[in-house]
Amino acid sequence: MRAAYGVETVRTAERELMARLPEGALMQRAAAGLAAVCAGLLGRVYGARVVLLVGSGDNGGDALYAGARLARRGAGVTAVLLDAERAHGGGLAALRRAGGAVAGGVGGVGVGAAGAGAGAAVGAGAVLAGADLVIDGITGIGGRGGLREAAVPLARAARDSGAIVVAVDLPSGVEADSGEVRGECVRADATVTFGTYKPGLLIDPAREYVGAVRLVELGLDLGAAEADVEALQHADVAALLPVPGAESDKYRRGVVGVVAGSERYPGAAVLAVAGALRGGAGAVRYVGHGADAVIARYPEALVHAGPPSKAGRVQAWVVGPGLGDDAGRALGDVLASDVPVLVDADGLRPLEPEMVRGRDAPTLLTPHAGEAAALLGVSREEVEAGRLVAVRELAALYGATVLLKGSTTLVAPAGGAGAGFVRRPVRVNPTGTPWLATAGSGDVLSGLAGALLAAGLGAVDAGSVAAYVHGLAGRLAAGGAGVGAAPVGAHDVADAVPGAWRGVVGRGRAAPGAPFGTA
Repeated sequence: MRAAYGVETVRTAERELMARLPEGALMQRAAAGLAAVCAGLLGRVYGARVVLLVGSGDNGGDALYAGARLARRGAGVTAVLLDAERAHGGGLAALRRAGGAVAGGVGGVGVGAAGAGAGAAVGAGAVLAGADLVIDGITGIGGRGGLREAAVPLARAARDSGAIVVAVDLPSGVEADSGEVRGECVRADATVTFGTYKPGLLIDPAREYVGAVRLVELGLDLGAAEADVEALQHADVAALLPVPGAESDKYRRGVVGVVAGSERYPGAAVLAVAGALRGGAGAVRYVGHGADAVIARYPEALVHAGPPSKAGRVQAWVVGPGLGDDAGRALGDVLASDVPVLVDADGLRPLEPEMVRGRDAPTLLTPHAGEAAALLGVSREEVEAGRLVAVRELAALYGATVLLKGSTTLVAPAGGAGAGFVRRPVRVNPTGTPWLATAGSGDVLSGLAGALLAAGLGAVDAGSVAAYVHGLAGRLAAGGAGVGAAPVGAHDVADAVPGAWRGVVGRGRAAPGAPFGTA
């Protein structure tokens, strides 16, 4: 499991560790790790040109000490100071002793003066021109609201320089606790983070600016702290995937009911059933107007004219994909059951909090950003800009587990309020590919998650495991997650689920599409 902790938790752990270490030792650990990563990215340190973008906080000190280490190995290092008077004194002295140069402040490249504008941009560009690597130490994990005006020309010049940009702890301008980007920020090729991961490194929109993430261990004691965000990895998913035993039959493996599709959207029924069957359901009971299409493609499905409550015993229901105007009636019938229910797509439109909050069995809601915005009464842009906030608010409002689909899929446990409520970590899914943004892909995901609910997984595990396997299946179907990948349809994703499943169980983290570049 990869865990990410909030700023206050990290700072508390750092203070406790610093109290046990000689003064400055923790910063030296961080700088040594940062310099090692930068050296690896450069390949050849001697003769390389390195520029440090230095703010007034500890991240600026980390950058200066790392720059000193690179200078001692023969790199030409120049520090650009946003505020010369507040730059880290020890780090600045170390850089100068190692032969590094310093620019910045009034009379430097102009970026330290108030109201820096075009002249500052020209100066910053001149310093950065020809740089092989830029270290971003402008702001730390406590930064809020994007870059300050004086730092914007530096961020733009770094982006335009063609150099490798390495962020210290996280790119300056992004918000560590939420992953929000509220203004200009540095776009990094790699981020070297210290002690532990921060939520903003794993969640969009900030994740787009992070690049490859390298963790430098500092020895922080976080054992008693609750993570804010966690990401499953192959071993975690392999341990959660249901495996039939010698005594299993189709009923013991889990029967999932699917209420989906309509005369206008019969394909939604087919794709949801496909996801359920590929997700290991022992049997699928289908209810809806797409019966002919479902049987034509999957003759093993059990069909019923409805209502769902008359269709026979199931261990979980999936309701909503492609239902159209029938959604309200079907939703009420399914939510009255005593088994887990997944609500998706059209099933979300008539949903009210009181329909869910009184249920004894788990409820899993799977909106995309537009549907989440409608449920919260806000704009889609607000949800996409603050995905972590939005998924937590939905989970609290409906008292349900919420899987928020998108560029980073998040799964929030059922929320609540009051003195006795303990907030649990939100899961972030590390797998997937932009090629999954195709019609019907969400229907497959719903069926897959429904099958896992029917097999006995809790709502958080079912949602996060389904998202993980679905993301891997998308990568397998597309032929990868990056260059060389090709468009896929939702049916391709469903067909690739068994291969993704085998990869997770059979080869662990070495499976195709291992998350975050791990192997």
